[in-house]
Amino acid sequence: MLSKIKAVIEKIKEQRPLVHHITNYVTANDSANITLAVGASPVMASEPKEVEQMAAQAASLVLNIGTLSSLTVEAMLAAGRKAAAKGIPVIFDPVGAGATEYRTAVARRILAEVKPAVIRGNMSEITVLAGVTADIRGVDSVADESNAEKIAGQLSQKLGCVVAVTGKTDFIANGNQVRRLDNGHIMLTRVTGAGCMSSSLVGSCCAVTDAFTGAVAGVAMMGIAGEMAQQALQPGEGTGLFRMRLFDAVSRLNGELLGRYIRLS
Repeated sequence: MLSKIKAVIEKIKEQRPLVHHITNYVTANDSANITLAVGASPVMASEPKEVEQMAAQAASLVLNIGTLSSLTVEAMLAAGRKAAAKGIPVIFDPVGAGATEYRTAVARRILAEVKPAVIRGNMSEITVLAGVTADIRGVDSVADESNAEKIAGQLSQKLGCVVAVTGKTDFIANGNQVRRLDNGHIMLTRVTGAGCMSSSLVGSCCAVTDAFTGAVAGVAMMGIAGEMAQQALQPGEGTGLFRMRLFDAVSRLNGELLGRYIRLS
């Protein structure tokens, strides 16, 4: 797995895959910039009249329900169905699933109609999709993460896709095969969009490799970049410069740095 992950970053830089996003307006710019930083090419088209054509040209599709509207739901379903039909991997970020009935219903509809290759969410979101009651505050997880590995595995087997639960410890499940990542830094929770950016990195990775390797690689990249960004901070510097250094760290990532930092089991 480690050798495959190292190869992913080089493939992205060589191929510069097009990653189509239909995402939320709060973090769209961050998602685009993190995609560029890793070496892929983002497009953020969300008009229902063009999303099918755009998705068909892409190497992967990222769907993020952070800021829902009836138009974006229509666009996500149309683009998702087109991508899935053409064998283009769909990465689904169920932001805030469980916070409202509408949001949860939309998430379940995307799962049913699109059948994504990867679901990446926090513990509360993944727990809700697994059919278990979970605590959530707005779009933030306050759920107990002690059962993350078990729930990720169960949901992966149920839906037949890769499930990535990100938090203090990250678990990526592909059926009964589960990988654990212990990278990251608490400062990632203090900037908007860390989860959304993780999904963009997963989308960039899945554009050049299989869904399981891509999910592990993308989540690992975000955690490692968080550590590198924090280490680069000077005394007196805080979250604003941490956010800037996060992009710098992703742009510097290569196989050697991934191998040095990754804590994978």
